[in-house]
Amino acid sequence: MNIENEIFKRYIPNEEKIIKYGFIKENNQYIYNKIFLDTFKAIISIDKTSISGKVIDLDLQEEYTNFRIENNVGTFANTIREEYEKILKDIRKNCFNKKRFINDQANRIADLIYNKYQDEPYYEWDETPDCGVYKNKDTKKWYGIIMNIGKDKINDGEGKIDVLNVKLNENKIKELIKTKKYFPAYHMNKKYWITIPLDNRLDDREIMQQIEESYAYSAGTTGALLKNEWIVPANPKFYDVEGEFKKHNVLHWKQSSDVKVGDIVYLYVGSPVSALRYKTKAIEVNIPYEYSDSNVNMSHVMKIEKIKEYDKKICPLKTLKEYGVTTIRGPRYMPKKLKEYLDKQ
Repeated sequence: MNIENEIFKRYIPNEEKIIKYGFIKENNQYIYNKIFLDTFKAIISIDKTSISGKVIDLDLQEEYTNFRIENNVGTFANTIREEYEKILKDIRKNCFNKKRFINDQANRIADLIYNKYQDEPYYEWDETPDCGVYKNKDTKKWYGIIMNIGKDKINDGEGKIDVLNVKLNENKIKELIKTKKYFPAYHMNKKYWITIPLDNRLDDREIMQQIEESYAYSAGTTGALLKNEWIVPANPKFYDVEGEFKKHNVLHWKQSSDVKVGDIVYLYVGSPVSALRYKTKAIEVNIPYEYSDSNVNMSHVMKIEKIKEYDKKICPLKTLKEYGVTTIRGPRYMPKKLKEYLDKQ
């Protein structure tokens, strides 16, 4: 019975807190000793990747292990286990920070989601505390679910794994599953959702590309949506889109959703402009393009051609909100009523 792994499976050590608690650094580990029940000593060791411990019977000067035996119903062994778990849980409370999920890649993806959308997972069910749901703030629709499941649930061997479910184009789902790196959706509609393993077999950028498309599907409003017209954000702090459109009529643009040739792409230019400024058409899509820096990750781009430029007074953020578009953190479908308003301008 690995008590330590169970108690600390969603926690990471905080070095400053560990030292303050009383751990002593020895080589590459932090060691803590505590006497309990007068004649037993717990020795806890923490390194960068794991925590381990043992209990010493001080009367016999040897390690006591009976409390780790599965289904041991002995009263004495149960007492030792309970006291040892109290020590571990106090260390967890005072020396560790809680992780959102169990696996490293799941937590990296959670950080990327937060950085892009400022969304934290909702843990909706007490019986599945490792299942975190991501919802669009505006529509409350799900765009991702990270959960810890048995690999056998997706026919991927034995053991446990963190996985991500996202909603994608149904034809795209069929192609991705053929790669053997994706799986039919676990516990979701397999026509519209897909399961992505979070064990580093796919890189973070590729996974975020699928999340961005799923987010676009979630960005609905109370009115009808146009599935071949998109609103995408442009951050003038990182790219001078207005300056570029003065020099060129066609630009390469990051593609992170299921845009097709001929789709209409509206560009919303962020603060300090804060307005929808351009109507463009996708003339080429799915162009491989690897780029990454502290602000953006790209694996594909598209070519967009400017059709129309709007004065920033035509469709500022205030007007967008009136049509149900309260935030634009990623690609989203164009509401039909908003398009009708723009067509009149």
